[in-house]
Amino acid sequence: MNNEKFERPWGTYTNLLDESFCKVKTIVVKPGQQPSYQYHHKRSEHWIVVSGEGLATVDEETTALKPGEYIFVPVESKHRIKNTSSDRDLIFIEVQTGTYFGEDDIVRLEDEYGRVQS
Repeated sequence: MNNEKFERPWGTYTNLLDESFCKVKTIVVKPGQQPSYQYHHKRSEHWIVVSGEGLATVDEETTALKPGEYIFVPVESKHRIKNTSSDRDLIFIEVQTGTYFGEDDIVRLEDEYGRVQS
């Protein structure tokens, strides 16, 4: 794997491991930004914060996270994470488990960047 970095409006992600049984990413969320509020049909996710601080929402329950803390996102749970800093990146490791890990298994419910499909 070449650890290619992918740009998004809210930051970046880099695939660290991509196997049939799991996918592991480093995700960087820019200050004040957040990915879409979304869910997945075929995968669950574990998020482990390694730098910065944020607010994780899973099925409308919000939890503050700082380095060393983690949260589990079950299959089909609505989720997002927001970087609460105004000047520091939020960096976390995402471990996906399930039956499929493609980016087309994202159902966006809310998105600040106009990416919700109707």
